Amino acid sequence: MNSSYYKLPLDTFKIVKNKEVESCDLNQSIIGYIHLITTSYFGECTFDESFGCSIWNVDFDNLTSTNKLRNTISESLVESIVSQEKRLKKVTVDVTIQQEEFKNRGSLNRIKKLVEIKVNGVVSRTNEQFACLERFYIAPLSF
Repeated sequence: MNSSYYKLPLDTFKIVKNKEVESCDLNQSIIGYIHLITTSYFGECTFDESFGCSIWNVDFDNLTSTNKLRNTISESLVESIVSQEKRLKKVTVDVTIQQEEFKNRGSLNRIKKLVEIKVNGVVSRTNEQFACLERFYIAPLSF
């Protein structure tokens, strides 16, 4: 059962020109789809308002406690991944948030929150364990 999937980001120019598009395996396809979910806000995908997660809703939230942010992001991601990524089952999400200081050339330093998201589950088709890790900064979001 060796299937190939389109690699993200999708090169639509090649599709229009009827050329071969890069492909990837099942795990890489799931990882790419989870990345799309984590970096999309609710309503961004006009044909499915429920696609995305709540990270964008808390992107500039510096007042809420880290525990509450972690719970909000974790609950939103579990719900979104379970409803959107049907190739996974038994999904768990572990979110950690740390503050990091970035030194600028001037006298002002910036503080950003590093969000680390570990997604675990089981691939429905093969019953193999699945794991992926996403890391990015919020306030504002950057990779």
